[in-house]
Amino acid sequence: MHSFEIAAPDRGLENALNNKVDRKTKPLGALGQLERVAVQIGLIQQSLTPRLSNPQMLVFAGDHGAAKAGVSAFPQDVTWQMVENFLAGGAAINVFARQNGLGLSVVDAGVAHDFGDEREGLIDLKIAHGTANYLEQPAMSIAQCAQAIEQGAGVVLGLAAAGCNVVGFGEMGIGNTASASLLTHCLTGTPLAECVGRGTGLDDSGLARKQALLETAVNRYRAAGGQDDAFTVLTEFGGFEIATMVGAMLAAAEAKAILLIDGFIVGAAALVASKLAPELLDYCVFCHRSAEAGHAAQLRAMQAEPLLDLGLRLGEGTGAALAYPLLQAAVNFLNEMASFESAGVADKCADKT
Repeated sequence: MHSFEIAAPDRGLENALNNKVDRKTKPLGALGQLERVAVQIGLIQQSLTPRLSNPQMLVFAGDHGAAKAGVSAFPQDVTWQMVENFLAGGAAINVFARQNGLGLSVVDAGVAHDFGDEREGLIDLKIAHGTANYLEQPAMSIAQCAQAIEQGAGVVLGLAAAGCNVVGFGEMGIGNTASASLLTHCLTGTPLAECVGRGTGLDDSGLARKQALLETAVNRYRAAGGQDDAFTVLTEFGGFEIATMVGAMLAAAEAKAILLIDGFIVGAAALVASKLAPELLDYCVFCHRSAEAGHAAQLRAMQAEPLLDLGLRLGEGTGAALAYPLLQAAVNFLNEMASFESAGVADKCADKT
C-alpha cells in the first residue's frame, strides 16, 4: 500500500498571518471563524497571499452488504439510481457545485450495478459489487481495503497534477450511515447508541432494529478478538466508498491541498484517515455540523469546529459545497481587504490614564 508522507504545515508564518488578519480595518476577531480559516489556508499554502485553484468535489459511491438486512429505510438500488442522478446533473450536490464553481466527479468504488461503457463524470474504481455483510464477516479483505486506499489516492494525485488545491468530499451508499456509526463507535469509544441515527429516515422501530443489528456486528467482531486500530476497523465495517475516500484524503493532505470535510459519513473517513496520519487534520476544513447522531462524537474526537450548522443530513458533499464560498471569503478578505495603514483609518485608541 502507498506510504503517505504527511507533514504538519510549518508554523513559521503563523505570526505574520495573524498580524495581517489583525491589521485589517476591523476590530480584532470581528470576522470570527473566517479569520481562523484564512490563517489555516495561509499555513497550508505557506503564503501570506493564498489562492484557491481548480476546486473539485468528489462523490464516492459504494454499496454495503449489510443494507439488505434492514439498516436503511431505502432499498439498495437507490445507490446506483442516485449515481445516475449525479451523472445527469440533477442532485443537490450538482446544483450547489454548479452554483459555486466546483468541478464534480463521481467515483464508483463498489456500487452493486454496472454502469456500462465509459461515462462522462464517472471514475470507475469498482472493487466489487458492494461489500460483504459485516453482520456475518468482515466487510472487505485486507487486500481490498488496501486497494481502495491506493485507488483513492490515485484520483487525488491526478487532480493535484491538474492544479487543484481544494478537494471536497462527498458520498453515496445506502447503508453507509450504519457503517459510519460502527467506525465512529470503535474509533472514539462513544457508546454505540450515541453513534446510531435515523440515516435516510428510519422510524422508531426501524431505528431500534438498526441499533440491534449493529450491536450484533460489534459483538461478532469483539468475540473474534477484534481490535480498534483504524485499518482493521475499516476492513471490518467500512464501505468501499469510505475506504477509497480515506486514500483520497491522505493523498490530498500529502499534496498540501485543502480538504473540505462534509458530514457524518465523510467524517467517518476523516476519522479513519486521521488515526492513520494525525497531521492530516491540519489540512481539513470541517464544513458543517450534521444532524445525524454520531457526528458530534467525531467532531469531539478530531477537535473540529465546523463552519455551518444548518441541520443538514443529506450527504453527497452538499455541506462541503455550501461552505466553499466561506473559504473564498476568507482568502479574499486576507488578500484584498485594506489594512488600517493602507486605508488611512485610525486604529483603536490607546488607553488613556
